Amino acid sequence: MRSDPALPPGVGVGFKPEHFTAIAVDPGPLAFIEVHAENYMGAGGLFHAQLEALRRDLALSVHGVGLNIGGLDPLDGAHLRRLQALCERYAPEQVSEHLAWSSHGGVFLNDLLPLPLTPHRLDVVSAHVDEVQQMLGRRILLENPATYLRFVDSSLPETDFLAEVAQRTGCGLLLDLNNLYVSSVNHGFDAGTALRRFPLELVGEIHLAGHAVAPDQEAEPLLIDAHGSAVADPVWALYADAIALGGARPSLIEWDNDVPPWPVLRAEAEAAARILDGARREAA
Repeated sequence: MRSDPALPPGVGVGFKPEHFTAIAVDPGPLAFIEVHAENYMGAGGLFHAQLEALRRDLALSVHGVGLNIGGLDPLDGAHLRRLQALCERYAPEQVSEHLAWSSHGGVFLNDLLPLPLTPHRLDVVSAHVDEVQQMLGRRILLENPATYLRFVDSSLPETDFLAEVAQRTGCGLLLDLNNLYVSSVNHGFDAGTALRRFPLELVGEIHLAGHAVAPDQEAEPLLIDAHGSAVADPVWALYADAIALGGARPSLIEWDNDVPPWPVLRAEAEAAARILDGARREAA
């Protein structure tokens, strides 16, 4: 398994086609862009033309949402080959996926669903990560999910589960701080304590995003990882703590729904860059 160049330890955004012209003219604070792999598995078209143009000047992260790494079914070989072709085409600095499942018995559910954190599922996930890395010939990152329920038979803390997958497979981790905060509120644990338990030395990228509150849940809020709003203050606070604890990491602003005008997204990236720059000054 080859060692790939890492993303630069700056700030990126999830690329949206409506922002192409603005980014091409003035990339501003961007150190990299990230795209969802499944949006680029066709052979051509506008999406590829835009990505090819931006790739000349910006580092690239490819983020998968459909590999079903956490599922019990065998991985979809055709899907994996399409991902391999995409990586060969663009040579991204980084590839990542979710600790989640999205299909079963040939039915695709169009969601990232939680899994029981058990020794058996640890074996399954580790085997799937090994298969993906062998097929791609490269190390991937595995992302902590946002969760809305817990399984009675879960016997492993999520941080321990992720750390053990990384130990067995050599993969890295993607720390999604919005997911961590959403899960902490939904399940009643302290996000700061969970962050301090997270194996930050394995983190190759950090994600930041907005969340929503489910309707009619004011008494006991249920937070949803909606990616349709600005990063919330508690998530910014977690980000500052994560950088203070683990050092600068490539950091991404995700905004996938109700996509705002470019200046709004750029302002979010600039806010993250200020936190990174402040940490660097303190470390100097």
